[in-house]
Amino acid sequence: MGAAGLDSEDESFDSCTSRFISNVEPGEEVTTTKRADPVVSHVLLRKPSSNSKPHKSNDMGWEAIQALRARDGAVGLSHFKLLRRLGCGDIGSVYLCELRGTDCYFAMKVMDKGALATRKKLSRAQVEKEILASLDHPFLPTLYAHFDTSQFSCLVMEYCSGGDLHSLRQKQPGKAFPDMAAKFYAAEILLALEYLHMMGVVYRDLKPENVLVREDGHIMLSDFDLSLRCIVNPSLIMSPMLSALPSRNGRRATSEIWVEPSAVALQSCVPMVVSQYRFRKPTLRRKGSSRADSAVTSPPSLPELVVEPTEVRSMSFVGTHEYLAPEIISGDGHGSSVDWWTFGIFLYELLYAKTPFKGADNEMTLTNVVSHPLIFPPNSESVNVPECAKDLIRGLLVKDPMKRIGSLRGAGEIKSHPFFEGVNWALIRCACPPEIPKPYRTEIATAAGVPTLGQALAEEKKKGMGWTHDGDNAVPEFECF
Repeated sequence: MGAAGLDSEDESFDSCTSRFISNVEPGEEVTTTKRADPVVSHVLLRKPSSNSKPHKSNDMGWEAIQALRARDGAVGLSHFKLLRRLGCGDIGSVYLCELRGTDCYFAMKVMDKGALATRKKLSRAQVEKEILASLDHPFLPTLYAHFDTSQFSCLVMEYCSGGDLHSLRQKQPGKAFPDMAAKFYAAEILLALEYLHMMGVVYRDLKPENVLVREDGHIMLSDFDLSLRCIVNPSLIMSPMLSALPSRNGRRATSEIWVEPSAVALQSCVPMVVSQYRFRKPTLRRKGSSRADSAVTSPPSLPELVVEPTEVRSMSFVGTHEYLAPEIISGDGHGSSVDWWTFGIFLYELLYAKTPFKGADNEMTLTNVVSHPLIFPPNSESVNVPECAKDLIRGLLVKDPMKRIGSLRGAGEIKSHPFFEGVNWALIRCACPPEIPKPYRTEIATAAGVPTLGQALAEEKKKGMGWTHDGDNAVPEFECF
C-alpha cells in the first residue's frame, strides 16, 4: 500500500472489530486502543491482498487483473489501450482504457510525477493511492491496480458509464431531482461516508461532480486527493450511555427494539461478529408489581456503534467554495463534521438545483457561508421539497460543528431522521435506481478519442508544464496551508 510501518503483526480487521462488541455489559463503553502512529487508524493500516475485497468476488474486471498478475507478475501501462479522456482534476487526468485481450474497461488516472513534485502535491497523490487501496465498499471506488513509469503514476479504477451526478441533475426537469430520487442518492452517499469515517478518512470534497453513476444506476464516490487520514476510535455504546448523549430537537438516534438473537450485525460492510452480551426476553408485568420491578426485566436498546473520528483536527484550507464549512473558512480548525456540512449542501443542491450560500463571487460566497442564515425557496409546482428534507438540511447546516447532526454519533444519527424513513439500509444495493444509464460498450467501439497512448501521455505532459484543459463540468477547487 505504500504506507510506512506495515508488518505482518498488524491486528486483523476482524479481530479489531470483534473487540467492539465482545464482552460488553449494559452501560459500558468499549473502545479500541489507539496506536502510537498519529496519522492513520489501524483499520487503514491493513495490508491489501488479492482476496481482501469481498465486494469484487464476482467482478469480471477484478478477476482479469488478478489473472494478469498471476501470468505476468505485475500490471503495467503496456497492458492497457487508452481510448479517450474522460476528464481532468487538480492532480491528473482520467482516461477510459481497455485491458488488452479482454472485454474489460477501466478508468485510469494518469499523473505527471514531475508536475506533482513542482507543485508540491506528491503527498496528496500518495494519500489518495493509499486510501483507495484500503477501500472495499459498494459505493466507493476499487483500486484494481497502480503502477509507475519513469514519468507517470497511474491508478486503475472502475469506469462509471453514467457520468457524474451534476450532469444527471442538469437533465432533470427544473434541473432538480424529485425528493425520492434525492433520498436514494443521499442514502448511498451517507453509507459511503459512514464507511470512510469508520476507516479513519475524512472526505472533505463532497459535491455532485465527485459522485459518479455506475452502469447499474448506483453511485460511486470519487476523488480522494483532498481527503484527510486520521485516528478513529470506535465505540459500542449501550442504551444507558445513549441516554446521556445530547439529543437534537428532542430526537434520539436509537429506538427501543426487542432483540432475541445474540448476534449483532454491524451495517456498512463491517463483518458480523457475535456478542457475548445476552439480551433477556421481555416479561409481562403482573398486576400489582411495581414499575421498578418491570424495569429490571426489560431488555436494553440495540447497541449503537459510533465510529465517528471526533478527535481529528486539521487547519488545512481545502475544498470547493460553495461547499466549504464555516469552521474551515474561519480557520479555527475542523474535524469529521465538515463531511456532514457538505452532505447538507449536497442534499440542498439535489433538491433545489443550487447551493444555499452562493454569492456573486467566491469572496461573497465565503461571507454568506459564515454569516448568512439558511433560507429555503418557497415550494412551487416544479420544486416541492417535503418538510422532513428541510428539517434534515437544517440539522446538517448548523454553523456550530459541535451542534451539527452527526457530529457526535455519526451516520447512525442521520440515518434515523424521518427523511430516510422507509430506506432499507441493508438491501439498498438491491433497490431500483431512479435512472439507469444506456449500455456503453457498443458506443466505445466507435467513440472518437485519444488515438494513441503517446498522444495521451503527451497531453498529460502539456498539462504538467502549465497547459490547461477543463473537463465538461469543471468546478474550481483549492488547497492552501
